Amino acid sequence: MPYKLLFLLITLFLGFTVRQELKPYKISGYAQGTDYAITYYASDSLATKQGIDSLLNEIDLSMSLYKKGTLINQFNASKSGVKLDHFMSAVLKRSFEINQDTKGVFDITVAPLVQAWGFGPKENRTEPDPATIKSILANVGMQNLKLKDGRLIKLKPAVQIDLNGIAQGYSVDLIAAYLNQKGIKQYVAELGGEIRIAGPKPDGQPMKIGIEGPDKDGTPVIRHIAAINTGAITTSGNYRKFHQSGKKKISHLINPKTGYPLDNEMISVTVYANDAITADGYDNALMAMHLKEAMAFVERHKNLEAYFVYHKKDGTVADTLTTGFKKLIIPSPQFKN
Repeated sequence: MPYKLLFLLITLFLGFTVRQELKPYKISGYAQGTDYAITYYASDSLATKQGIDSLLNEIDLSMSLYKKGTLINQFNASKSGVKLDHFMSAVLKRSFEINQDTKGVFDITVAPLVQAWGFGPKENRTEPDPATIKSILANVGMQNLKLKDGRLIKLKPAVQIDLNGIAQGYSVDLIAAYLNQKGIKQYVAELGGEIRIAGPKPDGQPMKIGIEGPDKDGTPVIRHIAAINTGAITTSGNYRKFHQSGKKKISHLINPKTGYPLDNEMISVTVYANDAITADGYDNALMAMHLKEAMAFVERHKNLEAYFVYHKKDGTVADTLTTGFKKLIIPSPQFKN
């Protein structure tokens, strides 16, 4: 047998053997105030919990409101602004793009409003009065921020930012980048419900993701199963994180235009996009829209698909999907409404 042919056969055999030996590895832990879980397929344990934890800690030192001395807290305490690191720079660039695209519905300067309604890092159980909200609104709006020469500049000293509506999606993207750097091509990475996927599985089957929403009693359940081999899925909802005021639930999602918690028919929005920073940035904005408006918005964006759970006028719970999201769903009698 010619040497070149023998070499080719050996190479093909080894390649086939490596593919056959891909095994699932799992990493889980706690970060950013929530759980994370990663499943990846490889011939060896290429990624480590230490590597993931170290990465997430770096991100926290940049953008966590809950740790002292972080870059975001330095910015919020400053009168004029701060020099950015590469983490916050990437998140802010996307934040400005989404803010413009949603005409201000997505807005990272809601931090004082979030705090005033009791959902910020400082404990607060007193609801703000109209005068307080009006005062805070004077410093809300991303027109009060400017990116220049690697710095985030305040145009008003009292402006503060909260990146919780987009930073977790970005964190999942960085986990995906870490896995890719390790040579891992097949994985599901999830952090606080934000998910990044690369597939298919070694046996050729697609990655299957449970799509959650509340049932008629408000209890979170898996309502659909999606088959996805690339991209990201994130969810924003008001059925897990809220305050109770008498019979009324006060959402943690605050409308930056009114200063009040969202109070529309939306219960949850699940967004599919190419990356998690995009999906995460848009899911909160879509929660702030009425259903027809949100459906039309997504249908105009080729890079977005969405699944909506909402209240009908009679108070019952219903759901609907954009055209592209329907194509991701595995038909199953078990998940019919």
